[in-house]
This record gives sequence, C-alpha cells and structure tokens, in this order.
Amino acid sequence: MKRFLAATTAIILLTSVLAACSGNTNSPSNANQPGSSSEPAATDKPKEKVTINLWSFTDEIPNMTTKYLQAHPDANVEFKTTVIATTDGAYQPALDQALAGGGKDAPDIYAAEAAFVLKYTQGDAAGYAANYADLGLDDGMVKDAGIAQYSVDIGSKDGQLKGLAYQATGGAFIYRRSIAKDVFGTDDSAAIKNEVGPGWDKFFDAAAKLKAKGYGIVSGDGDIWHPIENSSDAGWIVDGKLNIDPKREQFLDLSKKLKDSGYHNDTQDWTEAWYADMSGTGKQPIFGFFGPAWLINYVMNGQVKDTNGDWAVTEPPTGFFWGGTWLLANKDTAKNDAKKAAVADFIKWITLDTSETGLQYYWANGTMKDGEQGTKDSVASSVVMSKSNGEVALLGGQNMFDVFVPANSNASGKNLTQYDESINILWRGQVREYTAGNKSREQALADFKQQVKDQLGIDSN
Repeated sequence: MKRFLAATTAIILLTSVLAACSGNTNSPSNANQPGSSSEPAATDKPKEKVTINLWSFTDEIPNMTTKYLQAHPDANVEFKTTVIATTDGAYQPALDQALAGGGKDAPDIYAAEAAFVLKYTQGDAAGYAANYADLGLDDGMVKDAGIAQYSVDIGSKDGQLKGLAYQATGGAFIYRRSIAKDVFGTDDSAAIKNEVGPGWDKFFDAAAKLKAKGYGIVSGDGDIWHPIENSSDAGWIVDGKLNIDPKREQFLDLSKKLKDSGYHNDTQDWTEAWYADMSGTGKQPIFGFFGPAWLINYVMNGQVKDTNGDWAVTEPPTGFFWGGTWLLANKDTAKNDAKKAAVADFIKWITLDTSETGLQYYWANGTMKDGEQGTKDSVASSVVMSKSNGEVALLGGQNMFDVFVPANSNASGKNLTQYDESINILWRGQVREYTAGNKSREQALADFKQQVKDQLGIDSN
C-alpha cells in the first residue's frame, strides 16, 4: 500500500540477484576416481535462474523478495525490480507502456493500489492480467485463508480472480480513551461502538454530547468521507454515466452539519492541522478518526506524541475500507512453465500462505526482520490474524485484530470504478465550497457534474 507520508519522487531501478545456485558439483575426493570426471554431469548442472520482473510504486513489495528468498533457499529465481513513484502520475503510464510492449522486459508481477486497481483488474488494462486460477491459485485457497471478501471482489472480473491484496484495510473508529471516559463514562470499545453507531444519527448524537464538553468528534469532514464513500450502494459510474449515490450525496449535508455545529476543527486530511489533532494540539481536542490499521501504524504513530497509548479502536457506524495494494501477474507468464511456477509461488506466499513462514504472518506480527519487532498490520487473511498478536502500544495494548477482523468482513468492494481517484477530488472540492458558504447546494452539485463532463467526458444520469 502506498505510504502517504513517504512517497518518493524518484524513479528507481533496482536489479538484484538474490538467490544462490543450488546445483551440486563433484567433490574433490571423487574427482579422480575411475569413471568420474572433474566436470559435473549434465543432469547436475544448475538450471538457469528464472528472472521475475517485478513492478511497484514503492519499495514495499520489492523488499519482500529478500524475505521470500530467505524462506525459500532452494528457489531458483532472481528478481529484477522496477519502482516508479505515483508522484505526478508517473507509475501508471510507465506500467501501461511496459505491459503493452511485452517481451522479456515486460512486468511479470505488478502492483496496483486501491485508487487505480480497478483499471487493472476490471477496467481498461484488465486484459493484461492472468487469472489466478491459471496460475494454480484457486478459489479453495482463497476460502481456506479466510481472505476478506471485499479484496476478492475488487480483484475479480466476471468471476475470475486477477489480483489479491496482502493487507486488509477495513476501517475502524479510532478514539481517545480519556475523552471517552470524560463524556461517556467508559473507554470500553464495546460501549463506545454503541455510542457512535450504528448509523450516522447516533454518530451525530455522540457529536452533540462531545461538543457540550468542549470536544470535536472528528478533525475535518474528510474523516467521514471514506466511511460514506465505501458504504454506498453504487459507484460513481453506472451504465457509463455519472451516478451520485444517495449516501454520497448525503455527504453534502453531513459535512455542513459538522461545520455549522462546530463538531470538528474544519481541517483537511494530510495537512499539519490534521496531524495536530492527532497529537492533541489542535483548536479543540478531537475524539476520533476513521481509518484502517495503516492509519494507526504509519500516520498516527508518528504524530500522536503526548496522546500515545490514549487511543482505542471500535467498530464504525458503517463498514468501509480505505486503501490497499493488489498483486497481479502478467497473463504471458503462463506461457512458460518455469516462470509460471515461480510467479505463482511468490504470489501465493504473499497473498494466500497462512503458515508462520508466510508473508502475511510476518506482516501481521511485525517480524519481517529477524530479531526486530516491527510494525504490526491488519492482513487479508482472517486465519492469520486469528493466530497473531495485534496488541499495539498506541492503543494502550489493545489487540486491534479483534476489531479489524470484523471490519474487514464488513467492507464492500462493489462500489468502486476506475475513475474514483479523479472524481473524488472534484466531489470533495465542491462539498467544501458548499460548506464554506461559497455556493448553494444546487450549484455545488451542478458544478460537480460539469467538471466530471469537462475533465473525464462522462455525462450525468
């Protein structure tokens, strides 16, 4: 998954030969024996390594190759990795050109993040992706691993699985324990779940109670956008035309209610003011944020400062997911048996292996580096999380997997389109114009529809 705070602006080409040859040679003691030769027999010669061209937009998956080869010392493969940042939109055009060009330098395995993954699993570039079943990775493996269904839905086209994520990014409500005790008399996650949901009416009831004691419920309207966006019944495009799902249109009203009632600090996500609210130094103390485990681990963890340990997670008012990285294979890899087997084994190790030497177990428990306690993360396999330790210091020692396993199962992957990244930017911009009083509700909607038509050539229903 893209690390929002660590995006690189460089195009990096990493080529590494990480596996040693496993062929046997005759020992010196046998070299001069009758009938022997100092040259190895033809059958003993090491097979030529299989080169896997791996493309990604961060070094996260390329770094996994080192762990893979440690866990598979007999793997006769080498990885040639290409990392191109998504900064300034550089990754997709380069990937598209490489896939279309084909040949020995074409990507064998490539990554796509949630913002544009549907283009590669279901959309314009889906034709390049192999079906997992053609690699020998069948639906039974997916079921046995307990993979979150939303991840399967996003990675599938016409019932054929083309990509899976190794993380699961189902969202939770992440809240301040001390504020919960002050306002609701408890910081117990089961009790707080019933204070903030289910549904937005209960959430706004909680916001009123928090406001009465001088607290905001969220930092800005962006904090509720992802739960709204990914709990909608339909996506932005239906039958080739722009569709504004009623739940997404409601964001206009909920956003304005947050602002007019003073229920938030009116920040924008990924700004210093947003981070300040995580550390407790904003305009008014903020109760919570919506997000997956990565928001806790890779964003809040570097910002919380004096609030470290004063957080907990509970189920949100509505199920949603946010982010993730899917792994796909080029359909041409199936043409070569050796490459097909090598590609399938690596993808299986990352996405479906539930053993304690599989990537997901290392990822969930923060044990990617030997002897070092790294970051724990929610993973795609519920089987792996059920046997992993999800206790984190930021959450006061709470086992976050108790919340994220149901969060992953409650997320939906059926309301996405390949245009979401562009349309979301336009939509949120118009919502902010409305809530700031610069436009009427009707004008904001009309301008949004016109922008989508002008920039994407998509008419409205």
